[in-house]
Amino acid sequence: MFSDKDIEQIKSKGITLEEVNDQVSRLKDGMSYSKLVAAATIDKGIERYDDAEIKGFIEFYEAKQKELNIVKFVPASGAATRMFKFLFQFLKNFNPAKESLKSYAERNNDELIVTFVENFEKFPFYNEVITRAKKVSSGYEKLSEDEKYLQLVKSMLDADLLNYSFLPKGLLPFHKYGNTVKTAFEEHLFESTLYASSQGKSNLHFTVSEKHHLYFKNEFSRVKADLEKETNTSFNISFSYQKEATETIALTLKDEVFRKPDGSILFRPAGHGALLENLNDLDYDIIFIKNIDNIVVAEKNIEVSNYKKLLAGVLLEAQEKVFHYLNKLDAGNLEDADLKVMALFLRYRLNVPINSEFEEMTHDEKVTYLKQSFNKPIRVCGMVKNQGEPGGGPFWVMAEDGKISLQIVEFAQINFGKKNQQGIVYKATHFNPTDLVCGVKNYKGEKFDLMDFVDHEAAFITTKTQNGVDINALELPGLWNGSMAYWNSIFVEVPLETFNPVKTVNDLLKPVHQA
Repeated sequence: MFSDKDIEQIKSKGITLEEVNDQVSRLKDGMSYSKLVAAATIDKGIERYDDAEIKGFIEFYEAKQKELNIVKFVPASGAATRMFKFLFQFLKNFNPAKESLKSYAERNNDELIVTFVENFEKFPFYNEVITRAKKVSSGYEKLSEDEKYLQLVKSMLDADLLNYSFLPKGLLPFHKYGNTVKTAFEEHLFESTLYASSQGKSNLHFTVSEKHHLYFKNEFSRVKADLEKETNTSFNISFSYQKEATETIALTLKDEVFRKPDGSILFRPAGHGALLENLNDLDYDIIFIKNIDNIVVAEKNIEVSNYKKLLAGVLLEAQEKVFHYLNKLDAGNLEDADLKVMALFLRYRLNVPINSEFEEMTHDEKVTYLKQSFNKPIRVCGMVKNQGEPGGGPFWVMAEDGKISLQIVEFAQINFGKKNQQGIVYKATHFNPTDLVCGVKNYKGEKFDLMDFVDHEAAFITTKTQNGVDINALELPGLWNGSMAYWNSIFVEVPLETFNPVKTVNDLLKPVHQA
């Protein structure tokens, strides 16, 4: 299948021929669906705490915070193009000489453009766009209202003007405070001071695309001095790209390797699961993970951030117990009753079903079993009540070997053709807002190799169009899905107010994004 020239190209990306052949096999065989056993619900995989318990976990975290080396990990490579999809359609299809904006909206059943136009002054980029539109259109003031809106959208999106869709979401104007406009990137810096700093220092790591790296560095240089002064915090910022070695190939619908016009193999970014490599390179005690677009204005963020401290407190309490048990297992001299207590903790705190043969094992076998079960990375994930949002959710899943575990499963991993699987999804009460805190060091203070805890069978296959050709593309197991399949997991209910993504530009009109 591969020529010498192909093999040279494959190796130049840091990928082995064996890995590529494995990718081809996965694409030909089709993806493995998750076998759902049940939806995770309150007290059955998801923990719910009362106000006193929440306060206790927050205080527990705050008491430990000074001793910890903390980082906030923010995937930030996505371009903002999809945020403006309806505006691109508007630019393409609206002709003010032939119809009014109102009739265009009715003809296309486009409520988004109506909301956008009626609330334009509320957007954080209002002044910048108006100024640019007037600059490039000498007769702007004489235009009709509809012509003005067309000119404003052109000013926002045109490659020769503000070119917003080229920018990553992190560098778009997100929030406005009086005359000051702040990007999502700057808001994440501020947010880190609320829960992810220690001894006056905040560490943040952003995964970005190479073409945007310099823009992020320039934005940091622009805001650094004022923000450090305002928050009395010094910022240590690092960046990384998705690694070339994580890219994957695609097949045509005839199972042939898809190639570029020059005959070389097309390698594609492999989804957010590729970021596991970037996460694995970080050496910190605990890692907060949050998406770039899930950020609110400062005054609302203070309350929201308390729930990050809650998750961190839950993690540290569980981790402390796990480390205590592992040290005791190393020391020996344990009674069977001690092992039983540990097994109960494993089952009811870390959500790890105990092997049915556990009671029949010898003492030494139980010790080995418990050591292996405890000595893993731990993640605590916030879960919000299901409001019909797209995306993954918490489920109990059965692996090929019959073992059941608590997982975050995307809809793409579920076989909706099977009624029993469909029924389990309909009983789900919560979904995953991508709100995690991770403990990635073992009880000896050594960093886990996170690549050892991946379920490689949880890869995604998606159908895409490339140069007008339908292709089957392979994505690596999702960062918080298959990439963390063999971690120990605790899921905690958090309020819906903690989840405020910006999927379309109109989401910036929601109260949580308005100062």
